[in-house]
Amino acid sequence: MTSPIIIDGKEASARLKDGIAKAVADLKKRHGITPGLATVLVGDDPASHVYVASKQKTAVELGMASFQHDLKAETTQDELLALIEKLNADPSVNGILVQMPLPKHLDQVRVITAIDPAKDVDGLHPESVGRLVAGADTLASCTPLGCIMLLKDVLGDLAGKNAVVIGRSILVGKPVALLLLNENCTVTVAHSRTKDLAAVCRTADIIVAAVGKLEMVRGDWIKPGATVIDVGINPIPSPDGKRRLRGDVNFAEASAVAGAITPVPGGVGPMTIACLMVNTLKAACNQRGISDVAIPLSLPKKA
Repeated sequence: MTSPIIIDGKEASARLKDGIAKAVADLKKRHGITPGLATVLVGDDPASHVYVASKQKTAVELGMASFQHDLKAETTQDELLALIEKLNADPSVNGILVQMPLPKHLDQVRVITAIDPAKDVDGLHPESVGRLVAGADTLASCTPLGCIMLLKDVLGDLAGKNAVVIGRSILVGKPVALLLLNENCTVTVAHSRTKDLAAVCRTADIIVAAVGKLEMVRGDWIKPGATVIDVGINPIPSPDGKRRLRGDVNFAEASAVAGAITPVPGGVGPMTIACLMVNTLKAACNQRGISDVAIPLSLPKKA
């Protein structure tokens, strides 16, 4: 079998960000509006600080306004909700992202629900999810949206494809399954209680692995020529002390069988932040009723 297509998320996200930057510049020129993204970070989790800093940096690089709110770990529920209420009412803020996970004393569901759905650029508000279920236009969760963009970039039309999603989380599994359904795929959502998971996966033209278990998906689970999207981010021990990551798919085995596959790192990850910027731009246009700006809702073609 020929070598698989290695789906380069860094290259894909660069194309997407180029399209976003052009659309942001157009929005400013035509309407005098700068999309604004507010990030809220509670506590001092090192990984969360890195993620939020990267989101803020990308927003600024693409010509957006970035509003940073770093709160102490002991911030109360009422204090956090008061900040969200203030951001909801601020017209310069088009998108609100509260970095997860939150400290244990805070109610994540109450926090997500407090965000104005029109500014829910993480796509986690019940209204956003409900619109996704209904097949209506919405701000879709960023990682699932990135998965769909990568799949369509490689495969084109997804209609009629058999897709297996491994994992049923509200962050990835469920929304990516709904997005695949909206692309007219036949979708199976597999999980820890699925019987003979390997056999289920062998029926798939598309596998999206989002279970959080190191290299669980083996090469003999994959139908020859299938496209594999690995959302897993699993840290592994390293003799030199550096942080290394591997996915939910055994890359060496899978790449000997798959037609196309994302690596970890460098696959889905870079698309997540780029799709957050798409959602922020889209939210800014939606809030002002602007329809004459070309929002990149799919990956621009390679030059």
